[in-house]
Amino acid sequence: MQGYDFIINTILAAGISILICIAMGPFMIPFLSRLKVGQNIREDGPKGHLKKAGTPTMGGIIIITAVMAASFIMAGASVEVLVAVLVMLAFGGIGFWDDYIKVVLKRSLGLRAREKVGLQLLVGILFALFLIFYLERGTTIIIPFSGNSIDLGFLYIPFLVIVLLSASNAVNLTDGLDGLASGVTFLVAMAFGIVSLMSAHYNLTVFCGAVAGACLGFLVFNRYPARVFMGDTGSMALGGAVAAVAAITRSELVLIIIGGVYVIETLSVILQIISYQATGKRIFLMAPLHHHFELKGWPEKKVVRVFWMAGLFFILLGLWSLKGLG
Repeated sequence: MQGYDFIINTILAAGISILICIAMGPFMIPFLSRLKVGQNIREDGPKGHLKKAGTPTMGGIIIITAVMAASFIMAGASVEVLVAVLVMLAFGGIGFWDDYIKVVLKRSLGLRAREKVGLQLLVGILFALFLIFYLERGTTIIIPFSGNSIDLGFLYIPFLVIVLLSASNAVNLTDGLDGLASGVTFLVAMAFGIVSLMSAHYNLTVFCGAVAGACLGFLVFNRYPARVFMGDTGSMALGGAVAAVAAITRSELVLIIIGGVYVIETLSVILQIISYQATGKRIFLMAPLHHHFELKGWPEKKVVRVFWMAGLFFILLGLWSLKGLG
C-alpha cells in the first residue's frame, strides 16, 4: 500500500465487516435456530442464565465470514493477511467441531481434551515453522516497557504454541456473558491495529480493522439480551486471530497486557481449581471471574461494562509499554 492508503483501507475494512455481520445476522440466526443448535446452560450457574437456554450458538460463522471478506477485499491476498486468516480459520474450525459435537451430536463435553489440545498443538507448530522459515520472522520477541527485544532461539516454537493455545482458550473462557468477549476483542483488535501500524505491518492493520469491525457488527445481535452466541467457533477463531497478529508483529508478551481481561479470566479459573484441589475451598463464588460478580448480585450488563472498561485500561497500558521501541 502506498502513502496513507492503508488507513483508509483499514476504516473501509471495518465498515465492510460491520455491514456483513449486520446483513448476515437476520438470516443466519433463524437458520441456526432451525438447526436447533441452541446453547446449553449450566444448571449450577447464575439463575438468570437459564432463560438463555436454546439461544442459537455457532454465530462465530458470521464473524469469520466478515473478517475474511473484508480482509481480502481491502488488503488483498498478502502473505501476512493470508496466514492470519488461516490461523483464524484453523482455530475456528476446531471450535466449530467442538460446538457441533456439543449442540448437534448432544455430547455435552464436546471434543475430548486431548483431541482439542492435539489439534491446537498441530496448528501452533505449523504456524511457528511458517513464521520462522517462510516469513523469515526470526525468533525475537519484544520486551514490554524496555524498548528492547530478546532472541528465544529454538525455544520460540514452544513459546508461540503456548501463546496460541492460551489466547484461543482465554477468549473462550471470556465468552460467558452477552457481549463480553465480542466487546473486549473489539478493543484488543483496535489495539493490535495500532501495534501493526507502529511496526509497519500495514496489511495486518487492515486485518485488525476487519476483526474489530466484525466484533462490533456481531455486538448488534450479541449484546444483552443476546439473540445469538459466537460459540467456540467464534471465540477460538478470535483468539487465534489476535495471537497470529501478535506473533507476526513480535508482540506476544504485549498481548498479555493488551489482553489483560483474558488473562484475569483465565487466572481466575486456574486459581479456583488449585484452591479447591488443595484446600477444598473456592476462592471465587464461581469461575471465570465474570460469574463471581454475577453471583455477588451485579446485573449482567454492569459486569460487561466494567470488564469493557478494564479492557480499555489494559490496551492503553499495553500500547504505553511499547513507548520508546526502536
